[in-house]
Amino acid sequence: MKNTPISSLSRRQFLGGSLAAATAASLPVKASAEATKPKPSYDHKIKLGVVGNGGRGGWIANLFKEHGGYEMWGVADYFQEVADTCGDAVGVDASRRFSTLSGYQRLLESGIEALAIETPPYFMPEIVRAAVEQGIHVYLAKPVAVDVPGAMSVLESGQMATQRRQCLLVDYQMPTDPVLQKIVQRIHAGALGEIAQVSTVGITHAFPERPPDAPLEQRLRDLIWVNDVAFGCDYIGNFDIHAIDAALWAINEVPTAAMGQSAIRRPAPHRDSRDVCSLIYEYESGIVHNHFGQALANNSHVTLDTTIYGTEAMALMHYWGDKAYVRGGPQQFGGKVDNLYEAGAVRNIARFYEDVTEERFENDTVQRSVDGVLTCVLGYEAAARGERLTMEEVVRANRRLEIDVSTLKS
Repeated sequence: MKNTPISSLSRRQFLGGSLAAATAASLPVKASAEATKPKPSYDHKIKLGVVGNGGRGGWIANLFKEHGGYEMWGVADYFQEVADTCGDAVGVDASRRFSTLSGYQRLLESGIEALAIETPPYFMPEIVRAAVEQGIHVYLAKPVAVDVPGAMSVLESGQMATQRRQCLLVDYQMPTDPVLQKIVQRIHAGALGEIAQVSTVGITHAFPERPPDAPLEQRLRDLIWVNDVAFGCDYIGNFDIHAIDAALWAINEVPTAAMGQSAIRRPAPHRDSRDVCSLIYEYESGIVHNHFGQALANNSHVTLDTTIYGTEAMALMHYWGDKAYVRGGPQQFGGKVDNLYEAGAVRNIARFYEDVTEERFENDTVQRSVDGVLTCVLGYEAAARGERLTMEEVVRANRRLEIDVSTLKS
């Protein structure tokens, strides 16, 4: 991957791009029509490829098929049987089902117009760059990278896509919800007064593991890769990032520093992702941001919450739950949040179709997705070291996480 030197990027470029992206993302999403309405007919069907076909990848492929505006043209996965299962489910010809690490390259050369990327995040920056360079529109899962070099590569690819009149959409679901959009609009309009404090929480179950001597390819299955920081951006970047992204969206700011602690407390851990963390993020404006994360098999309720406390009112935003709201002040508001895991993806798939066919190339989701990754990298670095780190230090260090993939089928 080619990366722009950090020294050539201004602080505003990597820390200050959230405002425009957050404002654009807070606008109502045109494609969020009720499911009860008849499906439209499409004059043009976009030839789509999907790389990463297990789990959510296969599920996403089916949602693209259900949309009706896509021709399911090709699939690629490291494992041929996984590509075949997905290909059978969405009707892809057997000649356009590819496998091994280079499968995505053959998929890019197969005649697709757009690519949905659902691989472990470690591989995403390279695949995004290759797709954009070949003139292919990109629909990208989160997190978009696992480290600073990868995040900067995706940022460059987004800028390149805009210059080349291509679409690059990152599939975050919370910004698509109409209730959450109205809450953020009120926050931006000053409904909370001056923002004083933010609290984000990410609690999930434990992920399956393989013994440390298991072949590397076994760690590519069944979300086992989430246990590797280098594969998945630690648990904070793979799961908690939804709540953190919502915080960045609401406050229009990226942290300047972080401090905290993290630990591995699951029994017999085989990889290095930290299953508990507690962080304090600092912001230039003086906002205090507390983050709590946990991924243990202790029957905790799965939670992704973002709470914004102002001097006059407060707001609660969540991924899973019932009612989100602004409480207090003259702009009180509340409403039920949709099933974001599916409804958010459906809206983004619809928006991606409209962006491509209506030639909307602003790609406003890219900058904030990069800001989110950098915030999570800052968090996992500071918590692992148990010391205060600045964003500037982390970006300047430009540390790349490496995995020896020489034992995998190329």
